[in-house]
Amino acid sequence: MTFTELVDLVGGIAEESSAKMYRVSNFEQAEAACVVFAVDEATLLPALESRAGMILAPLAATASDGRVVRVKSPKYSFALCAKALREGDESDFVHASAVIHNTAWLGARVRVGAGAVVGARVVIGDDSQIESRAMLYNDIIVGSRVVVQAGAVLGSKGFGYVRDPESGQYVLFPQQGDLVIEDDVEIGANTTIDRGALGETRIGQGTKIDNLVHIGHNCRIGRNVLIAAQVGISGSCVVEDGAVLAGQVGLGDHVMIGPGVILGGAAGVFPHKYVEGPGQVFMGVPAEPLSRYLRTIAKLRRL
Repeated sequence: MTFTELVDLVGGIAEESSAKMYRVSNFEQAEAACVVFAVDEATLLPALESRAGMILAPLAATASDGRVVRVKSPKYSFALCAKALREGDESDFVHASAVIHNTAWLGARVRVGAGAVVGARVVIGDDSQIESRAMLYNDIIVGSRVVVQAGAVLGSKGFGYVRDPESGQYVLFPQQGDLVIEDDVEIGANTTIDRGALGETRIGQGTKIDNLVHIGHNCRIGRNVLIAAQVGISGSCVVEDGAVLAGQVGLGDHVMIGPGVILGGAAGVFPHKYVEGPGQVFMGVPAEPLSRYLRTIAKLRRL
């Protein structure tokens, strides 16, 4: 992309230029076709000393260098540039060892890596990326610009069994529902998302899921949710828009997490509980507001 195209993309203020930009970089390795960013005047100095062809800087930056692009958030704009430059070189690609069922539908510029499996009647939207050895079971829907990293499993059967009270024998409850992954979702390596039992499991637009996460059947994850590594979400949970689940958080079944709630690392929520408070941090098992959790820890240490 050209310098000016990237300026338009990030809504920046800069002089026009037809110079080509090919990748993002740190200061030390930057070349003339690279984009770097500076968050303040202190980091702007080494950026100006680098060979970078574009420097994203705060609106208040005073440098008169023609490479400087003034933006509201340099780091966010840098990420947008990285995404645009990475996607600019991609086209349709299906590795020879990937297995794609003949009833699956792939949109434009979809990439499927080595050893990946795409089952029957799967739908994958434009510009999505299915990396090596990912497994997409039958009858799931994946939106546009979705990234499924290596080893992820989508649409597996949920862990739902019915017990005979006399014999104690367990029989699998039907796991024949749907899984819908909305646009702009990213799913980490070796993460597993179960399909619905009779209804659907749904992952909302823009949600980002780390490696080694498990999401059970019939869960509904909202938009722009962040889920860190080793989180376990039991069946039929609801996580509303903008919530954050830090590493190793555990949710019992039928839990509801309100919009914007932040669950700190290793927090646990018991089944059938509702946690609310936008922007509020909860910690501990059972999870409680951070201020109360810290008081509890202090009292325990005095015992």
